[in-house]
Amino acid sequence: MSGPSAAQRFRQVRRLIRSEGPSGVTARLLKRATNVLDPPGRDGLSVRREDLVRAAEIAAAGWSLPGPAAWRDGEPLTIAWVCTPPGAGSGGHTTMFRMVAALERAGHSCVVYIDDRHGWEIEQHRDTIRTWWPWVGAEVRDLAAGIEDSHAILATSWPTAYPVLAAPALGARCYFVQDFEPWFYPAGSEALLAEGTYRFGFHGVTAGRWLAQLLSSRYGMPAGHFDFGCDLERYAYAERAERGGVCYFCRPDKPRRAHALAVAALELFAARHPEVEIHTYGEPAGDLPFAVTDHGLLTPAQLGDLYRRCTAGLVLSATNVSLVPHEMLAAGCIPVVNEAEHNRIVLDNDHVAYAGAMPFELAAELSRLVSRPAEERLTAARAAAASVESISWEESGNQVERILRGVVADAASGTLVA
Repeated sequence: MSGPSAAQRFRQVRRLIRSEGPSGVTARLLKRATNVLDPPGRDGLSVRREDLVRAAEIAAAGWSLPGPAAWRDGEPLTIAWVCTPPGAGSGGHTTMFRMVAALERAGHSCVVYIDDRHGWEIEQHRDTIRTWWPWVGAEVRDLAAGIEDSHAILATSWPTAYPVLAAPALGARCYFVQDFEPWFYPAGSEALLAEGTYRFGFHGVTAGRWLAQLLSSRYGMPAGHFDFGCDLERYAYAERAERGGVCYFCRPDKPRRAHALAVAALELFAARHPEVEIHTYGEPAGDLPFAVTDHGLLTPAQLGDLYRRCTAGLVLSATNVSLVPHEMLAAGCIPVVNEAEHNRIVLDNDHVAYAGAMPFELAAELSRLVSRPAEERLTAARAAAASVESISWEESGNQVERILRGVVADAASGTLVA
């Protein structure tokens, strides 16, 4: 996807001057220029001052939150989703938009509010959504214009939880949680502010059971979970006479995906198996000490083709597991995943190859998988695909609908949600 045009950049600067003044724009430019030297967040917090002030007022009043707009049991819901601007192919936004689309198919009305703090026009975000998620029909609005009264209002990341808390609109407050975001940061301000959002009194809607258990046990946060689905059409299994190669989803910009550890493991594997092709996709990995075939950013259809060619894929996660292992399994590619409770709880699949989180342990597991006889590899691919045949995003959407209906019904009746 191409970057913004000169005209779009000009309009961005004009909008920022109106909202922040010339000094604010200058500060942004200086911060951007020094970001290579100073860590993000050094010059300020990721929360607006007015939202922090409002959070203090709500806390002082005993965390009394608005209830839903007028609603009777059985009626369709109006659901507001507050999210950061979506980037092309964003996995987190993809999961969110799948739930939005599922709720719309069930007869509910969804409105997506974009929390843009960089001065881009809302039409640019609409274009991104229509291009990358064309099956989403929800109206897309600018959060700066305010949230209309709804039955449920969902924050979708910790920075959006603050404006959702501060908004005066009616709507049972919910929190679409896809990962434990305090772990995205070193110990410090951002981690503490992220963790604080789990005490806002929102009802959690979590990606997988591990997060629901964690938020409930550690913060007393009521939460229900939806199971990870899989696009069984794009990642469908196809019989192949031979599978070869190993693939790796490359995200150097996401520390929780343990890129440096993955590279170290692949280097050991490549030295042991120079005959096995290593495929990378996603973000550029830079110079690597071994040969790879870099595919760049792939569409889901292209990714399915790659998985169907590979014996195994390396998928690491230091926090909540990604969607990648399910998609690999569906295509018959065996995911090698770092051993961790949060990964086992969410995946819960005997065909995942777990290994210790040391480079030599991960490399050894990859080596074991590619060294098996061809017929054994084929049998394993069939069994892996069969293990996820019943997983669909439609059922995940049904789970989210049941959670939201329950939250709104309890809030409307004045019942405390457990």
